[in-house]
Amino acid sequence: MAKAPVLTPRADDFPRWYQDLITKAELADNGPVRGTMVIRPYGYGLWERMQAEMDARIKETGTQNAYFPLLIPQSYFAREADHVEGFAPELAVVTHGGGKELEEPAVVRPTSEMIINDYFSKWVQSYRDLPLKINQWANVVRWELRPRLFLRTTEFLWQEGHTAHATYEEARDFAAHIQQHVYGDFLTDVLATDFVSGRKTAKERFAGAVNTRTLESMMGDGKALQMVTSHELGQNFAKAFNTRYLSREGKQELVWQTSWGSTTRMIGALVMTHGDDNGLRVPPRLAQIQVVVLAIKGEEAVLAKVREIGDRLKAAGLRVHVDDRTDIPFGRRAVDWELKGVPVRIEVGPRDLESGTAMVARRIPGGKEPMPVDSLARLLPAILEEDQALLLAQSRERRESRTSDVSTIEEAVEAVGAGGWARIPWADLGEEGEARLAEHAVTVRCLVAADGAVPDADDAPGNVAVVARAY
Repeated sequence: MAKAPVLTPRADDFPRWYQDLITKAELADNGPVRGTMVIRPYGYGLWERMQAEMDARIKETGTQNAYFPLLIPQSYFAREADHVEGFAPELAVVTHGGGKELEEPAVVRPTSEMIINDYFSKWVQSYRDLPLKINQWANVVRWELRPRLFLRTTEFLWQEGHTAHATYEEARDFAAHIQQHVYGDFLTDVLATDFVSGRKTAKERFAGAVNTRTLESMMGDGKALQMVTSHELGQNFAKAFNTRYLSREGKQELVWQTSWGSTTRMIGALVMTHGDDNGLRVPPRLAQIQVVVLAIKGEEAVLAKVREIGDRLKAAGLRVHVDDRTDIPFGRRAVDWELKGVPVRIEVGPRDLESGTAMVARRIPGGKEPMPVDSLARLLPAILEEDQALLLAQSRERRESRTSDVSTIEEAVEAVGAGGWARIPWADLGEEGEARLAEHAVTVRCLVAADGAVPDADDAPGNVAVVARAY
């Protein structure tokens, strides 16, 4: 009888495969309240690496980290009509505290534009206070009706950046810089994930924004996932909170603002973009463990050698874990590390001691071969970079090969139904066509200019709509 696979094959049931992988790779469990999640240490380690990489890029823009309260007075949400209307169905509201009813209910933050703008209005007095650039790493709550671990949860972790500028142009350019150089560079250089960079339609725009920029990636099943967004808020929140500054000319002016965010959804994206039927495949630049060194047998000489190899590789700057748990069968440990997607496994047994080699298994392209132990510290960095590039190339090839150029709504629906994306001129689609696509559970993920750039306006000549089913 054939041995049952560790994971449900992706081709048989992609959602079940996704859930199997998250559970068996020990990334997360469902929390006790519907829609919440417990992020396990291995999953949280991935988030910590994402945090570190993005935080460094954010700080390079001159943005500083701060922290704002979790609870926001409900009255704040009456100040910006579009914003409150957009978030009203998702709000969690605290009505009692300390054993009695609160005088004013408090909203558990779904995002922090409201409370941050209240303080921006106090902190900004003069042009000398601008630009003001603040970011926070926090949790938010949005009541989710159809939860799925990492992709849509009632509570999730994220970073949210908020800035105030003296002019529209400064705010516009900063939002574009965040999209391209903070988020875009992170996705390309660290997450090894291809994307389309574009502009959201009015229907898909962030509530309260005048423009939303997005990066959209194709998952392994051909669906789209919104990876990050960067919003131009115009002066909507400045008007609501009377955030003004004294200009160089001595005039009171409203500020221009941006907000932008990325979430633990990226862990779900990592799974669905790079995972295969054997588990995760973690990009080497992201991996908290780049190399695991396994002892096949519990002989003292073998244990000494795996620890020596581990020390050498750590000294070479690699992130290494030594697995000397020989009370657990070797095969089970090897499968566990494969599930977790560690890029390189080095397997050492008694025969390897005699030959001076170790068996090196590469998770990303697959396969294994013996390598001289003395050469590992020299060879592995190049191997890891090669595998990093391979993941990005595979992600890009998937999107390009499964995206069709079409001219009608019917052709777009057909292309999406076949498991891909479609590109259709926005002039041929328009808001009416967008509504017709929605009847087939297809959405306009973004608008792109004819040359692939982010358009300056929804109705710019030559705009193309990228359409897909999405998570």
